[in-house]
Amino acid sequence: MANTYTNPAPVDSPLQSKPQTGDLRIANRNNMSQWQLVAARFRKHRMGMTSLWVIFIILLLALLVPFLSPFERDEINLGNTFQLPLSFDQIDGRFHIFGTDRLGRDLFTRVLYGTRVTLFVAISTTVLSLLIGGLFGTIAGYFRGKIDTVLSRFLEIVALLPDFPILLILSAIVIADPRLIPFPRFVTAPIGALLLLEERYARVVAATILVLVLLGWTGAARLMRGQVLSVRERDYIEATRALGGSPWRIMLKHVVPNAMPPLIVAFGLGLAGALSTETALSFLGVGITEPTPTLGNILSQANSDVLKVGWLPLIPSIPVFLCALAFNYIGDGLRSALDPRANR
Repeated sequence: MANTYTNPAPVDSPLQSKPQTGDLRIANRNNMSQWQLVAARFRKHRMGMTSLWVIFIILLLALLVPFLSPFERDEINLGNTFQLPLSFDQIDGRFHIFGTDRLGRDLFTRVLYGTRVTLFVAISTTVLSLLIGGLFGTIAGYFRGKIDTVLSRFLEIVALLPDFPILLILSAIVIADPRLIPFPRFVTAPIGALLLLEERYARVVAATILVLVLLGWTGAARLMRGQVLSVRERDYIEATRALGGSPWRIMLKHVVPNAMPPLIVAFGLGLAGALSTETALSFLGVGITEPTPTLGNILSQANSDVLKVGWLPLIPSIPVFLCALAFNYIGDGLRSALDPRANR
């Protein structure tokens, strides 16, 4: 009988020697997990990585401002008002990197303190909005039926509300008197410690976050509901259900992790929106106000002096622009990294 055994393809066979490209080669060579592969893709997004470093540097400066600046946050010097950037104090010779405002306060110090508050509000608002919206969307999309109907109708009602007018009204009521909402001390104490604020001013920050979250979770809920409706019908979910997996275990272990990528992208893009909204509220005087500095109320004060000192509004505007632009590029980088069709 003829020997039908065939030798395996030699090492230099085209089937074995064909070089692998893109993410498949990276994953096979380094045995990467899914999230390691996402991180590798994100690192290839130049603008995303540059933006991440920009936000990191700005956050670092904002956190280290008590050690970097020789000025106190609210230190007033009426004999040294409207000093130009890169000028020296006329009394003691200290250096003003960004100049001074109408009260002679150092703008570099106040902008960094304001950046700390504004970024904290933006990040906290986005995280809480995604958590609440993700929870609503997951429950509505997975259980469907009456639960989905009730939650979807409630979501539609909230989504139909005019966001900005409602935010203005809620801000004017709640932030004007934060005692209307009895925030527990375990909420206000960490905020005060992180932002270096007294408890009464930490309550204003907490009230601002609450107001922004109340109307900011609906987009995440719609996004998560659509993803869960798609994921729950896939074969591996049906197989897990057939093997006797409980609904909550299937939802938390299999559905949510596979529905998360669009929500992660929404996080990056939502930061820019939350930053802009907080800045707008503070600028209009219905958000966080003096003596707590934010980029919005610093810009509002500078805008009132624009006829005297034309360059003054540029000082708080630049960090707002840089942070918003960086957050958008980070969101774009996350979208590219989480796209399974990407081959970079």
